[in-house]
Amino acid sequence: MSAGHVLIGDLRVARVGYGAMRLTGPGIWGAPADHDEAIATLRRAVELGVNFIDTAESYGPYVSEELIAEALYPYPRDLVIATKGGFDRPGPDEWRVNGRPERLWDALEGSLRRLRLSRIDLYQLHRVDPAVPADEQFGVLREMQKQGLVRHIGLSEVGVAQIEQARRFFPVVSVQNQYNVADRHWEDVLTYCTRQAIAFIPWHPLGAGSLTRHGVSLMVRRLLGRVASPSALAAVARHHAATPSQIAIAWLFHRSPVMLPIPGTSNRVHLEENLLAVALSLTLDELKRLDAACAA
Repeated sequence: MSAGHVLIGDLRVARVGYGAMRLTGPGIWGAPADHDEAIATLRRAVELGVNFIDTAESYGPYVSEELIAEALYPYPRDLVIATKGGFDRPGPDEWRVNGRPERLWDALEGSLRRLRLSRIDLYQLHRVDPAVPADEQFGVLREMQKQGLVRHIGLSEVGVAQIEQARRFFPVVSVQNQYNVADRHWEDVLTYCTRQAIAFIPWHPLGAGSLTRHGVSLMVRRLLGRVASPSALAAVARHHAATPSQIAIAWLFHRSPVMLPIPGTSNRVHLEENLLAVALSLTLDELKRLDAACAA
C-alpha cells in the first residue's frame, strides 16, 4: 500500500484496515462458507501491508476472532488487533446490547483467550447499553485498562456527548460509527474526532457492498431520495479506471486525516481491489460532485 497512516493513541497503523465481520457465515453467524479462503484472505491482508484488523466477540459469535488467531498467530510485531464487547447473539442477524459489567468482563476474557493475547491493543465498547448506567460500563473499561488487559479504549455508534462522558474515565482513542458517502448521520462526530485527534473508524464504509454493487443500488436510491443519481460514483470511477468501491473508499480519505476505513471481505480478490484505493487522489471537482450527488 502507499504511504499514509492514522494514529490510534500511540499506535501507528496503515491508512486502510481490514474489517473481519464478513469472515463469518450468513447473518454474521457461524463459520464461513470457505474456511481456507478466509484464512488466505487474512494472511494476504498482512502481506499487503495491512496492520490493523477490526473484529468483535459477537462476529460468529467467536468465529472471527478464532480465524484471526488461526491465520496469523504468532502475530507480526506491528499488527494491531481491535476487538469489541457489548452484544449478545441469540441467533443469525440478532443483536442484543448487553453492557452489564460482568458480561463485559466475560467478553474480554473470552477475546483474550481466543486471540491468544495477554493484552488487547484496542478494546471497543460495541454499544453503550441504555439499560445500564453509563458510569458502570465506562468504569469497567477503565478497570480493564488499569489491570493491563487493554492498552487503548474506543467506542462504537456514539454521539459527542457520550464520547465526552467516557473521556472522564479514560482517553478515547477511537470511535467506530456507521459512515459512508451516502450515510453521513454522524458528521458532527467526525468533526469532533478530527478536532480531538481521535481515530474515526467508519463501519459499513461501502454500505456492506450496496453502495457500489452494479454502480447504483436500490439502497442508495432510497437514501438519496430526490437528489442526484449516485451514478456520479460510477462516473468518477470510470475517469480513474477504478471501481466504485475504490472511489467510495478514496472519498473517505479526503473527509478527514483521522479516517481509518476497514472494508471487509471474505476473499482475496476484493481485498486487493479495496487496498488499491489508497493510491487514488480525487480532485476538488470530483469531491464536490460526489458531495452534491450523495447529500442527504
